[in-house]
Amino acid sequence: MKSSSVLSSVGPLVFLLLFFAGFVNRRQQRAIEYLLEENRTLRAKLGRQRLRFTDDERVSLARRARRMSWAEIQRYVTIVSPETILRWHRDLVAKKWTFKQNSPGRPRVLQIIEEHVVRFARENPIWGLTKLEGVLANLGHRVGRTTIANILARNGIKPAPERAQSTSWKTFLKSHWSTMAATDFFTTEVWTLKGLTTFYTLFAIHLKTRKVRILGTTDHPNAAFMKDAAAKLIESSVDFPSNIKFLIHDRDRKFTTGFLRALGDAGIQHIATPPRAPNCNALAERFVKSIKSECLSRLILFGRHSLDKSIDEYINYYHFERNHQGRGNRIICPDRSVGKKRGQVLQRERLGGLLKYYYRNTG
Repeated sequence: MKSSSVLSSVGPLVFLLLFFAGFVNRRQQRAIEYLLEENRTLRAKLGRQRLRFTDDERVSLARRARRMSWAEIQRYVTIVSPETILRWHRDLVAKKWTFKQNSPGRPRVLQIIEEHVVRFARENPIWGLTKLEGVLANLGHRVGRTTIANILARNGIKPAPERAQSTSWKTFLKSHWSTMAATDFFTTEVWTLKGLTTFYTLFAIHLKTRKVRILGTTDHPNAAFMKDAAAKLIESSVDFPSNIKFLIHDRDRKFTTGFLRALGDAGIQHIATPPRAPNCNALAERFVKSIKSECLSRLILFGRHSLDKSIDEYINYYHFERNHQGRGNRIICPDRSVGKKRGQVLQRERLGGLLKYYYRNTG
């Protein structure tokens, strides 16, 4: 009699426990399925990019995987292959039975010190071993000249005298940034009475400020056109720096002897880039891409007047309304409304809405 009463009282409790366990198991299963799908999505976004794990991450994953069966590993592991997890586990076991042996000789210099030496040597080509030793001491690193020399040799960096004689193009540009400009042509196809006509536009860009000046547009860039363009570049202007000492250009034959001579007479040294090396005139090339993709390639132009108007509108947009990634995503010549948080948001359109600028009406 007593046993039947006990069973009757235990029965509902077992049922509740089974029900609760099933409920928890279903919630856990849903969470696992979500995490699996999330991992697959993230892995698909990475594409063929290889995931790189630290030793601690490999150890952590391998320790958890060793508690799982092969079937569970194949089902749940998505960021690496199951074979990789097993290899990490084997490496973990091997490390347990491998005694650490101290390698002979001095310990290798800290990685952060080596990174500092390489960086300082590349950014300062005239710094010798003693100078580098002193700069590292300023940062709290006591490193000998021999160690510094070994680091330079290991990274393929020449000693100071030789390194200074082979100044990189990037270092040269930065040291003369404010007095340098670059020039180039871009072409535009325009419908005229003669049919589809190619017009050549010559421009100059100041490397430090990214300001651009249009030097002229013509369908026949002859010596007379280039002479006028040189005069326009040399003359002072409120919207373009006048302290230009170096002008970068490619080896196009349109840069005539008269053009280059006029620059020399004005104290501007011209620098011709190597053949087939557009990266040596990267800022000019980037401006050509910008004005083409954002403006000219999206218009059908009829006549020289429409071309000149389109270029003028884009230049104004380029200077006063366009954010430039190369300048910290800032506008070259911002007005007082930039950065304000109050005021009605207005829109300014150019070329029929092709170019738009949003700003606040600050009154």
